[in-house]
Amino acid sequence: MDSILQRDELGAFCRHTHVAVKGAGAGPLAGLTVGVKDIFDIADHRTGFGSPEWFATHPAAVRTAPTVQRLLAAGADMIGKTQTDELTFSLNGENAHYGTPVNVNAPGRIPGGSSSGSAAAVAAGLCDFALGSDTGGSVRAPASYCGVYGIRPTHGRVSLEGACPLAPSFDTAGWFARDAALLERVGGVLLGQERAGTPGRVLVAQDAFELAGQAVTRALQPALDRLGALLGQPQSVMVAAEGLPQWFQVFRVLQGAEVWAQHGTWVSRVKPELGPGVKERIAWTSTISARDVGPAKARREEIARRVNELLAGNAVLALPTVPGIAPLRNTPAAELDDFRGRAMSLLCIAGLARLPQISLPLARLDGCPLGLSLIAARGGDMMLLALAKALS
Repeated sequence: MDSILQRDELGAFCRHTHVAVKGAGAGPLAGLTVGVKDIFDIADHRTGFGSPEWFATHPAAVRTAPTVQRLLAAGADMIGKTQTDELTFSLNGENAHYGTPVNVNAPGRIPGGSSSGSAAAVAAGLCDFALGSDTGGSVRAPASYCGVYGIRPTHGRVSLEGACPLAPSFDTAGWFARDAALLERVGGVLLGQERAGTPGRVLVAQDAFELAGQAVTRALQPALDRLGALLGQPQSVMVAAEGLPQWFQVFRVLQGAEVWAQHGTWVSRVKPELGPGVKERIAWTSTISARDVGPAKARREEIARRVNELLAGNAVLALPTVPGIAPLRNTPAAELDDFRGRAMSLLCIAGLARLPQISLPLARLDGCPLGLSLIAARGGDMMLLALAKALS
């Protein structure tokens, strides 16, 4: 058995789809190890997508996903595939078929999903950095829960060719690292070596902090103070006049319709044994009607315009990544659903507006990690990475 599988006592890496690939040996990422979420194709190997039935009903990939190839060409060694939630359709990291990776920085608590293995592996030092994907928060939430850096780039900025889709108008390829300098280095490879812009004013999302509550707000205040010391006095803003939960409903309809369009035929034909939570969500996506989608699409564009106006002039929007620390493992479903709804009300902002967002592990609450997030205008990815490094 390969060494990473011998060393991995956390369940972060996949055994059923294991593959390791040596990098080019030279380049900006030479000497570094990367874990790759099991949605990205590796030539001559099958992609698992967190589902035994998906693995069984899909052939081996013909070629390696270009984003993975780019990391290998930059010198990184891929040491294995990392666990993902089933069909990537969860925020928890609890896979009914393959288990829950251990969150070393919050023992007894979930790692977050769907990039659960990638976040857990980086947090535990099993690899230097890891590739994930983020549709509704699948890099940002586990980054906050596991106490690592994670970025969701501008939509469409990093190739998702050769990766299993969930909801294509929201899907992005993101990555994790334990330090901001390495996160930025990986960004230089995946985003291109563009010059980072200079951040303008800092906006604090008052409604997002109110939704997260006083304990989270207090815990994140020192990080906000550091941001203010770097960029000037923050300005408080209301992001969503009608309430962020209303924005989540727009996201939910659009994402759900895309999920069913992508996978409805396969689900109906194969009838996979889906795990709890995923099963109910997939069933719900089949009920979304075209008459719900049209208004939601129009509303999304209004939301995108609103957020883009806020972020004019290289402004940076600060908010809690999620409304609290990682929930305990085996939290009752109703409790998890409530937390998920509040989390998605924060996480949907960048998704709806197609913007880059970075989660910074700058706080702790009750002894567990808590992330502060920064959102920038479209294309402000390198600016966010440089700002993260300056703050760290």
